Amino acid sequence: MINPVLRNALAGFGALLLGLGLGRFGYTPLIPVLIQEGWLSAGAAAYLGATNLFGYVAGSLMAATLARLVPVPRLTRISMVVSAVSLIACAMPWGFVWFAPWRFLAGFAGGLLMVGAIPLILSRAPLAQRGRSNGIIFTGVGTGIITAGTLVPALAGWGPGPVWIGMGLLALLIAALTWKQWDGDTALPAPPTEAAPARAFTLPVALLLAAYTLDSAGFVPHTVFLADYVARGLERGVAAGGLYWVLFGVGAISGPLMVGFAAEWFGFYRSIIGVLTIKSAAIAIPLFSQHPVALAISAITVGAMTPGISALASGRVVELVGFGAHRKVWGWLTAGFAGASAGVGYLFSFLFDQTHSYNLLFALGAAGVFIAMLLTIFARKPKNQA
Repeated sequence: MINPVLRNALAGFGALLLGLGLGRFGYTPLIPVLIQEGWLSAGAAAYLGATNLFGYVAGSLMAATLARLVPVPRLTRISMVVSAVSLIACAMPWGFVWFAPWRFLAGFAGGLLMVGAIPLILSRAPLAQRGRSNGIIFTGVGTGIITAGTLVPALAGWGPGPVWIGMGLLALLIAALTWKQWDGDTALPAPPTEAAPARAFTLPVALLLAAYTLDSAGFVPHTVFLADYVARGLERGVAAGGLYWVLFGVGAISGPLMVGFAAEWFGFYRSIIGVLTIKSAAIAIPLFSQHPVALAISAITVGAMTPGISALASGRVVELVGFGAHRKVWGWLTAGFAGASAGVGYLFSFLFDQTHSYNLLFALGAAGVFIAMLLTIFARKPKNQA
């Protein structure tokens, strides 16, 4: 029988697998299928991706307010169902006007799950197991990426409709499997008590927010351009480009759990500095070597560090402000990262359109993450409480 702490973490894993892995990143491998089948133009497909991201930003910003109006367990269940229904609704080939509100809702629900459900899960985790709980939860993102990357090719022969329905039914299954866990009636440990509510906005929080936002510069080159870089830039073909997306997903599965254990051994403060340093170096690898092994290491490492940093940042927020202000501050970080990712995505697309240089994007991404690492060094509480 699964112990309550692990079962609690697996509920968070399911929430992110559904809300982000399927609801958000499941769209990426579907884009060429939608364009090829004539469901969307290339421009409309790109705008639809931006619509989903804007929904994610809105959900992140609204989560704290909605959590005061609706109990978080109920809000979590609603979000999971909305995400699943939005996927199934997109099985109808009725064009951009039909897709846009559903993709916005999928992003909105994903933002609510990230900012609402995850703090609830962490508030139930014992202090000594908080790192691994974070790791298990954020592994859901990579698992969703791999699942979508596997499901799309398997069903693409029947057209986009069955792919959307397949992802939607899987999302409903995940919601059903985790439904009871959100009751809060399982034998879970009480959250750690705090002497007094911590002040939410402090200098360390501001520095962490700036660093987490800057990390979006390192998010874009690999998640948007790496597969295209391999396929067209290095002229190795679409299949080879797709392989590196799968490798990115493999890294995203393993990374959060690894950094979760690292946080228990070295602390969240030291771990996030180390992870950002490694990620900066991994983003820069294509600047120095285009060997398949080198590119595979880059894809897997950046894939591992991307959700890994989210897991560490979430745990670090608890250390800086406590559980009382966690949801509010984590909402700031999530919305900041999502908004910056959209802005950086448009900026990098513009730069690539003007220069046709992949190397410029990798260099800017590595530099942005390195600066983020420097900021986290100073995001430390006074009196050595890091």
